[in-house]
Amino acid sequence: MSKPIRASDTPYAVEVEAGKNYFWCSCGESKKQPFCDGSHKGSEFTPVKFTAKESDKVFFCGCKSTRTQPMCDGSHKQT
Repeated sequence: MSKPIRASDTPYAVEVEAGKNYFWCSCGESKKQPFCDGSHKGSEFTPVKFTAKESDKVFFCGCKSTRTQPMCDGSHKQT
């Protein structure tokens, strides 16, 4: 698999906690979207670490086409 699987047509809104690490699924195969569950094993994909600087609601990419991994950049509107 050289292209990620589109997991969602919209971003995932997640309340994150300051100082906590989150691992975004870059392959699109995880059953725990938008986070990694290890489904990428054996592929060229790896999870992307995100450390929350503050407690807030953020928008993780669901289409897996963002240029600003792991955050949504609106790419789902183009593809």
